[in-house]
Amino acid sequence: MTFYPDERFAIFIDGANFYSTAKSLDFDIDYKNLLTYFSAKGRMIKAYYFTALRENDDFSPLRPLLDWLDYNGFHIITKRAKTFTDRDGRTRIKGDMDVEIVVRMMELAPYVDHMLLFSGDGDFRAAVEAVQKLGVRVTVVSSMAVKPSLLADELRRQADAFIEIDDLEREVGRPKRERSEQDDDYEDDDDFGYGD
Repeated sequence: MTFYPDERFAIFIDGANFYSTAKSLDFDIDYKNLLTYFSAKGRMIKAYYFTALRENDDFSPLRPLLDWLDYNGFHIITKRAKTFTDRDGRTRIKGDMDVEIVVRMMELAPYVDHMLLFSGDGDFRAAVEAVQKLGVRVTVVSSMAVKPSLLADELRRQADAFIEIDDLEREVGRPKRERSEQDDDYEDDDDFGYGD
């Protein structure tokens, strides 16, 4: 991974996808440390965090995290997740944030030299290619350390660089002793299985 001191860059975190990745690796992300770690690499223009919230859930366990992120330098992009019943009669929740992420990537492309995409979702391959054509380098932050890999091969191949999040646990992970029952509630609420 190469960063340049005068390089302008932006962070795009696909909340549900990145959370699932960290959960699979059995560590929690300390977003303050994440912001500090990457801010030291160049000139950070923006750090986005994207997530869907359940319909009619104004008191989501996710809300304290979003409020904290909002007060601490992240730009929060949310939308309401939709509840539906699948053909087998099971209740499902859909809250894919791909379009919102791609729109922000395209809007910011003229103003940055480098983008960090915290997602392993292969649907972003075309967006990565599009911003690369505009002269922007893209680093994907995800994991191949778990089996099956949470990083789509086509996204990894398209990206200019790849960062294995498991290698950054010391820098951006939260020690396990700091975890609380509230974190467990958050895990249950955010693991909707959407975004794939």
